[in-house]
Amino acid sequence: MSIQPHILVAPHQVSDKAIVCGEPARVNRIASLLTEVEFLAENREFRLMRGRYGQILITVCSTGIGAPSALIALEELHQCGVKQLIRIGSAGALQPHIAIGDVIIAEAAVRDDGGSASYVKPSFPAYANHRLVAKLQEYCVQHRISAHSGVVRSHDSFYTDQEQDLCNYWHRRGVLGADMETAALFTVGRLRELEVAAILTNVVLFEQDVKAGVNDYVAASQACAQGERHAILAALNALCD
Repeated sequence: MSIQPHILVAPHQVSDKAIVCGEPARVNRIASLLTEVEFLAENREFRLMRGRYGQILITVCSTGIGAPSALIALEELHQCGVKQLIRIGSAGALQPHIAIGDVIIAEAAVRDDGGSASYVKPSFPAYANHRLVAKLQEYCVQHRISAHSGVVRSHDSFYTDQEQDLCNYWHRRGVLGADMETAALFTVGRLRELEVAAILTNVVLFEQDVKAGVNDYVAASQACAQGERHAILAALNALCD
């Protein structure tokens, strides 16, 4: 069987359930909660491992930053037989009640990314698989995790000249937070008939400086680390329930 050109794995190496995340190091943190872990491949931003959570085999793949590389991962994982996929990511809050370390369960996403636009007209909606969303919500309720469900916005740059105006615009429309990959994964996942969901850890307070927030996250603040662990466990349990 042929090896995929970017993620460098063949179909027999990949399970039908997958978790994707942006940061390659996060693959290791997710894998630390699995058993029978196998390193599969690493190329550019893509690091892949496979392991078991309970009796269920799960593939974990990093995607780097942004929609283009996330869609490469989704497409090649799909070619390898993945049927269910959950993104574990980070986001910046667009509402003041969302604290650092809270998780955001994306029910749908504003398509302000270029990746999904290259597939289908902007009028096509980006929305999650409702069964996976329900499982993520149920886990968070059961474990008393501070979680918010609703719409997020995916975009292509933190540093546009009108960034604050954009944030205020979507804040006024009730959008919970912003990331760079969720809308593309929801859109193309739907086109490829995959079940896709996303759970994001908030790493930037609303109206906080983006650089300061990201630096806090890189420094592994306790709240962000705990939020990420909550998101990982919620995703693992949603895939295995």
